[in-house]
Amino acid sequence: MGEADAAAASSPVLRPCGIEHVPAIREIFNEVILTSTALFEYEPRSLETVTAWLEAKQAAGLPVLGCFDGEPQRLVGFASYGPFRPFAAYRLTVEHSVYVHAEHRGRGVGRALLEAIIAAAEGRGLHLMVAGIESTNRASVALHKRFGFRHAGTIHEAGHKFDRWLDLDFYEKRLSAEPPPPASSS
Repeated sequence: MGEADAAAASSPVLRPCGIEHVPAIREIFNEVILTSTALFEYEPRSLETVTAWLEAKQAAGLPVLGCFDGEPQRLVGFASYGPFRPFAAYRLTVEHSVYVHAEHRGRGVGRALLEAIIAAAEGRGLHLMVAGIESTNRASVALHKRFGFRHAGTIHEAGHKFDRWLDLDFYEKRLSAEPPPPASSS
């Protein structure tokens, strides 16, 4: 195999995650839960919990995009979005998440995933994307600002983890200026 073939074989690939990726998704979720304030959770997620999460996303037609790297392809990060709030008037607004395996942070994985999840939302005609970011997560804030997200507000002391209060910053990005389609009455 030539150098170009070797580079192509190990280049990161973005594609939808399937049920076979649940263990790797769980590993990433749990590392984030146990070592950071990116998730306001205390307990690691079980395989059953992550399986139910992925199945619910799939049933709702919501994307769970994975970034795969190496040979064999290994999940090194994933991104998804879901409803911002469960009320009809919010139907064109989504809240997203991007998680990257600890060994792959700072290598462009988060950037590729954020770009892809924004494109997925735009492709569905969504209007606004929201990010909830713990205020000291400077890497995530910088990444979102690079993609045009603007600070929309802060909820002070919204959570408590690692023996300290956590502020939750909200960032927003307008995806479409098109007028919304009529709301269905059903």
